[in-house]
Order: sequence, then structure tokens, then C-alpha cells
Amino acid sequence: MRTKNFAYQLLALFIIAATLLSACGGGATEAPSGEVPSDDPMAALYEAAKAEGMLTTIALPHDWCNYGGIIEGFKAKYPGIEVNELDPGAGSGEELEAIRANKDNPGPQAPDVIDVGLAFGPTAKEEGLIQPYKVATWNDIPDGAKDPDGYWYGDYYGVLSFSINTSEVATPPAEYADLLKPEYNGQIALSGDPLTSNAAILSVWAAGLATGATGEEAAQAGLEFFKQLNEAGNFVPIDGDSRTVGIGETPILIDWSYNSIANDVNLAGNPDLETIVPSAGRLAGVYVQAISAYAPHPNAAKLWMEYLYSDEGQIGYAKGFCHPIRFEAMSKAGTLPAEVAEQLPSTEGAYFPTIEEINAAKAIITEGWPTVVGVEVKPSP
Repeated sequence: MRTKNFAYQLLALFIIAATLLSACGGGATEAPSGEVPSDDPMAALYEAAKAEGMLTTIALPHDWCNYGGIIEGFKAKYPGIEVNELDPGAGSGEELEAIRANKDNPGPQAPDVIDVGLAFGPTAKEEGLIQPYKVATWNDIPDGAKDPDGYWYGDYYGVLSFSINTSEVATPPAEYADLLKPEYNGQIALSGDPLTSNAAILSVWAAGLATGATGEEAAQAGLEFFKQLNEAGNFVPIDGDSRTVGIGETPILIDWSYNSIANDVNLAGNPDLETIVPSAGRLAGVYVQAISAYAPHPNAAKLWMEYLYSDEGQIGYAKGFCHPIRFEAMSKAGTLPAEVAEQLPSTEGAYFPTIEEINAAKAIITEGWPTVVGVEVKPSP
């Protein structure tokens, strides 16, 4: 872990002090369009970030949780900072590998920030791949969704679902057990590779939980389920996405509910997608943010975090059908617009696993997939 220099420490203290002062009252000074008011608590951080001139992100598809709109909102609020977007389709494991591979490379291939599945946060911390930073709205983030020292923290959550192309699938499956039916031959895919993708790993585990198994037994049961699915010819071993669902290449995709709903909206009836959240094995997942320990643009990374966890950034997630991590606090404060909250998919009855449970399941699934299921999940053509 690189040690912050003295200037960065002074900057952090200034930001904290300014945040405390702003909480005590006082109106903001009007600023010209595209500029941050001088008494805004983010003003000093913005100037430091603008001097760096760039923020490098990774694995942020524009149609995932409205990241396209969020990125544009950040650029509009903080002009002068270029957003360099790396590999939008990367999985959580690949994000960590990008940090490892660029430890000594301050160039454009080195990510400043990552957005990964919950289990990957502690892994990154233990390996020294990320650095601590607590955003101004830190206290609104539930304790179970953040590292107490600020190395990683939840940003949004959702539930796993079936995203179904109804023009290709006459009778949509309602439960994981239904996926084994012969009528779904050559139709079912995961949204990622179970060796590296958080969504794919949790999808395998959810299928195991749907059998009635629990804990580590459910992870093994999930592997056995996908072995059956593959042997039946129902599983399509490619990394599915909105395109493969839309053209009928993988008309049934196991993916996050927010992605399915967003894809249906974007396709605008060509074709129609139906989002079904199974009752058995209903699993919720939290994604987390972190700043690379080797970030070439550390101040831009911190400013990005402040934006994501501000009301504006959190509402941006909600507009993409993702539950923002500050959902409860913002609902109580009345800062989450009712019309935005109403469009969020239900998480009623979903199981929110602990980090320990996810890590145990992840270890079994990533180790067992090559031998139990025995098929490589490849990127879509």
C-alpha cells in the first residue's frame, strides 16, 4: 500500500473540516455554470482532481445501473476531468487483475477505481490492491456493506432474475428447477464467467440455494445443477448480455433484475423482455466501490467516490433500477424522489448473504466449475 504524502493528508483534513462546517449551516455561493462554488466542501478536492485531468474507470457498462448517465453527470458537474473508460465488460476478478498488472504503470491502462462484487472487496484489501477513503456520506452506508477502515463500501444492490426474450420463449420459466425442462434446450446463459464474474458466481450459488441446500452445500449443489443443465443441452456457455438475449442467441439470461429491466426499456419492444425473479433461491447482491492503491489519479478517484455517494449519484443509480446503498437514509430524509423509488424492482424476501458466506461459496464454485461442470464460458461473439 502506498503511503499518502503530506499534501494529501492536509487535503483530506481540509475536506473533512469543510464538510463539518457546511453541515452546521450557511448557504452556498452561486457559481458560474460548470464551476464548483468556492465554499463547496468539494471545491479543494475538485481543484486537485482537475490538476490531474483524468479519471480511469473499468467495468462500467453504460446500461448497467445507469452508469452512462452517471458518468455524464460527473463530467458535467466537474468539467476539466476526462473519464477514461477501460473494458466495460470486465468481471470483478478481471478488475483486480487490471490493478495487479499495472502496479508500476501510471498510464491509461491503470484503473483508478473499481466496482466489484461484495466478496472481492476484502480480497482486494488483503492483497493491498486498494486504499482507504471515507466519503462525506459515510454514516449513511449500512455497517454490513462497508469496511470499517474505508477500504471498500457498497454502492448499490439488486436481486438475481431471469431476463427472458418473450418472442423466443413461449412459456417463461418461473423457478431455477424449470430451467432443466427440455423446452429450454440451447437457451440459457449466465451473465459472465463463473471463474471471474461476481454475477455468475452468485447465479450458480442461487441455483443451489433453490434446491433447499444452504451455505457451502448450496455452492456444491449449484455446480451439480449447472452440470445437469449443460448435459441436458440447455446451457449456452457464452457470456450473455442484452445483445445475445435480444437476438435470441441466449433468450434466457440469469442476470441482475436491474439489468433486465433496463435492457427491456432500451429495446423498446424490439423484442419485449420479461423479468422474472424466482421465489426459490432469491438472492440479493451488493456491489462495492474502491480506489486502487496504485491509482494514477487519486484525487479524481476520491472526487468520483464523493459524486457516487452524493444524493445526485445515488439517484443516478436508482434511475438505472438499482437500489442505491443509501436507500434507507435517503428515503427517511425525503431526498429520494418518489417517482424514482417506485420504479425500483422489489427485493422482498431476498436473502442478503454475508461476506463470509459469499467467500466460501466463491471458493467452491471457482475451484469446482472446471471439473464439475467442465465447460468454458467464453465471451459472446
